Amino acid sequence: MARKASRSRKSKARRPALPPPTGSERERIIRAFMQLLAEKRIESIDVAEIAKRASVSLAKLREEFATPLAILGAQMKAIDGVVLEGGDADMADEPPRDRLFDVLMRRLEALAPYKASVHSLMRSARCNPGFALALNALGVRSMRWMLTAAGINTAGGKGAMRSQGLALLFAQVLRVWVHDDDPGLARSMAELDRGLIRGQSWSRLLDDLCAVIPRPPRRRRRRYRDEGDEAAAA
Repeated sequence: MARKASRSRKSKARRPALPPPTGSERERIIRAFMQLLAEKRIESIDVAEIAKRASVSLAKLREEFATPLAILGAQMKAIDGVVLEGGDADMADEPPRDRLFDVLMRRLEALAPYKASVHSLMRSARCNPGFALALNALGVRSMRWMLTAAGINTAGGKGAMRSQGLALLFAQVLRVWVHDDDPGLARSMAELDRGLIRGQSWSRLLDDLCAVIPRPPRRRRRRYRDEGDEAAAA
């Protein structure tokens, strides 16, 4: 299925060095945080450390970000942007699963400098259920954009379920990826391929379930709306 995309990845999947904290103050804050995250767990990172590493004042750090989790959210948003800007027009006519494979492989490439940081986040999530839930929320938001980039509908409840399912799938891929030192990312690609095959089966089941669940008759739906309007006016 994804063989065409996988062959094109072998020369690209390298692990560049973590970018230094340079650029604008906001960029320096994000990069300093990611550097610290590669060295220690997020629960051990103090905001003063981030400000010092980024060479900004505490006031400026507070102006830009309220919490370290907000900095992480900004970093994930930046990764989203890199992936969305790197679309391959040649993939437009490929099946949805192939397009999604290509999108998620581009995401792994964008994450390559931050592999140690991602591994650190995963260790923290295993020990802190609250943080795991917060990390999942950020992941779901990003995966909605990844699905959209692959031309897959994310509207409504079905789209929300697809986004959540893809977030869980990609988290499993990341568990393999953080230990995958192969320049061609063979293990990561195999895990992603298997996950997308399972996800496609699940998506078809979801479509079937939505098709067989009866919708309330139009008259009943209208009565519920009318009753709701009367209750609101009371």
